[in-house]
Formats: sequence, structure tokens, C-alpha cells
Amino acid sequence: MAVIRNVLIWDAERSDAEYGDIVIDGGGGISEITEAGAASGEIMIDGRGRTIALPGLVNSHTHVSMTLLRGLGEELPLMDWLQKKIFPVEDRLRAEHIRAGADLAMIEMIAGGVTCFADMYYFMNEVALAALATGMRAALSRGLTGESARKLKENLDLADEFNGREGRLIVQLGPHAPFTIPRRSVENIARTAKEKNLGVHFHWLETKGEFDSFLAEHGTGPIEYLEQTGLLDVRELILAHGVWFPPDGLRAVARDNVTVVHNPKSNLKLGSGYAPVRQMLENGVNVALGTDGAASNNRLDMWDEMRTAALMHKGYHLDPTVLSARQAVRMATVNGASGLGFKNVGLIQAGYRADIILIDMSGPRYVGCNRTNVPEFVVYAGSSRDVRATIVDGKILYKDGECVTLDEEEIVSRASKYRAEIDEL
Repeated sequence: MAVIRNVLIWDAERSDAEYGDIVIDGGGGISEITEAGAASGEIMIDGRGRTIALPGLVNSHTHVSMTLLRGLGEELPLMDWLQKKIFPVEDRLRAEHIRAGADLAMIEMIAGGVTCFADMYYFMNEVALAALATGMRAALSRGLTGESARKLKENLDLADEFNGREGRLIVQLGPHAPFTIPRRSVENIARTAKEKNLGVHFHWLETKGEFDSFLAEHGTGPIEYLEQTGLLDVRELILAHGVWFPPDGLRAVARDNVTVVHNPKSNLKLGSGYAPVRQMLENGVNVALGTDGAASNNRLDMWDEMRTAALMHKGYHLDPTVLSARQAVRMATVNGASGLGFKNVGLIQAGYRADIILIDMSGPRYVGCNRTNVPEFVVYAGSSRDVRATIVDGKILYKDGECVTLDEEEIVSRASKYRAEIDEL
């Protein structure tokens, strides 16, 4: 048994935090929570009463290898950004670019307390290998556009090779968006997902233009599209963005198998708008948080997403009670984990996986933090810079400024080389 000693523990199922020891069994699960100092076993980390323990953060929608595209096509509308800057470069990316960008993203994410991410891109076997090597948890899908049977086969091959690997990888099917893939292909993907018992990750109603043209382009409204294509019946349906989700249709997606991923900073930066998150929560929709890719955010910082989400909706609705700090942390932890298909991840409780981040509360920003206000301090005062350790399945991936499982210097050097190549594409 390994012990994380004397930490202030909070997760989304608790009202107040409690000081205690977290006991981790040999298989990487949490076996019990005891009083502080009462657990026996090898001390993994001693929090000394000055450390917060939270569940690991879950980045529920991103494109990790786009770290190599960061800064391309800045301050353009989404469609111009995609069609003029991003798609032409992506057409010429190679497998080694994808691995270099993924490794670079892993450094950024584990240093910021992200233990799990959902990714849609190309050469996804490279991302799977990067996640396995780093020790992170991931839900992966190959981006599917057009009517390509080859791309769908690549996604299914990815599932055959990696789905369930080490208990840390889930593979889903990844139709890109309604405007990049024909409806008949989406119907086929939904059927295939049900046959193979796989989830689906889908960009959904990100821009006003997409919403305004939906009926003309697809012959039906957005909710009817989800129903008629069969997407609502797949094992897990992840709808990324949902900025222009019609509020009167939200009850249709208030289902155990559907998650809408809010990407506040990307949506703001691209001028896409404000997702109706208040109405989503009021209608019982499972809402998670994501960063989107580093080319549109430009960070992979889930602390930024929690803070931005909690603030922007208060301002938009002129109501400080909208989207509380506690809701923001729930969205960034257990809502994301369960929505991606990880059912025993996202809480610090016996029987859950030991995906835990430790936060240094000895600095000036945490004066006044106590058992009753941990989530408020984390969201409104805290920062990813406060992460002391990132742990997945009971294994330390990051501790005190050092990436334990990654060679940061080598990865940055390799990524810099490939970014120079991309600038010449």
C-alpha cells in the first residue's frame, strides 16, 4: 500500500473538504480514506496539512498534436481559420509530427494537473502510444471527414489495437462535424458504433453560421438529426462545443450516454459565442469542459477553462449564482471522466482509480482556504502553477516541477524541429 498523507481532500460529491490520508493499493486504486496520519504503508507524498487533493482534471475535448500549430492563423473566424490556415497544413502532416505534438501536449497537461483527455485527430496510434508512455488516461478517435472508408477503417483498427489497453485507453469513432461529413456517412458511423459497442465524438453547432444553415443543408433540425442518424443511441455520445444548441432541444440530450463539452476559451477566442450552459444544467444535461486544440485556445490549461466558464456565464446572465465554482470543478473532473466512458474515475473515494492531483496551498493566494471553500479558492484564486503532483493509477507522472515519465528537454527540441518544418509547408 502507498499513502498520500495529510492532505485536504475535496471532490464533487463532497460538501466540505476533509483532512485525511489516501491509501492506494498495488493495482492503482483507492482502497480507503483514513484520518490524517492514521494510514499505514509507504508514504508516497506527505502533504503536511498544506496540500489540497483533487481528482485529476479531465480535458474532454482537444486535439493535442495541434500544439505544433499553435499561433497559425490568429484572430480569424472559425471557417476562415480552418479552411485557409489549418486544413492546408494538416493535409501535409506526417506521423512523426503528430507524435511530437502529442508529447509536447503531455508535458503541458500533466504539469497542469490533467490526468485524462479526449482527442480527435490523425495518426491516432501515435497519440495512443504517447499516452501509454506518459501514463495518462485518454479517449481517442480518428477524425473522419467525407465518405472515406479508409479513414473509418483506420478508426476501427485503432479500436482493435488500443481500446481498453492498460485500462487507460478508450477508443471512439470520430465523425468530425456535420459540415465536413455527409449525413449518410454519419448514419453508417452510428450503426458501426452500436455494432462495435464504441462511443462517438462529434463537433456540434460550434458557430452561428452552422446553426443558421443546418436545416437547409441537412433537411432537418439539429435535434432531429441526432435522433434520425442514430447518434443518440451510441454507447457514449460526446458533443463538442454546442455553442448554438437550441435550448428547447436540450431535454432530448439529457441522457446518461450524452455529454456536451463546453470549450469556453476557444469559443471566445474564435468569436463563436456563449454556449447555453445554464440551460444545459437546468435541463439535466451532463456538461464537461475542454480546451479544444492549442491552435485555437492557445493553452491546454483546464484551470483557465474552469475559471473562464464560471465567470463568463455570470457576466452574460447578470447573475453571480450561475455556474458555481463547485459546478465548474465537477465539469472538469467526474462529469468529463464518466462522459468519456471512464466510470470509476473522477472522485477521491474508495473503489475509484487513484487519479489525483496535489495542489500547494502554502502560497499567498491560499490564505483563508479551509474545509468549506476549497473549490472556490481553486477556481477563482488558484492556478495550474500550484500543481505539486499529478498521479494516474497511483503512479506519479509529475512532481515538484519535474515530468517523471517524460524527457522534457528532448521533447521540446524535437517539437521545435518539426514546427520549423511546418512553417515551411
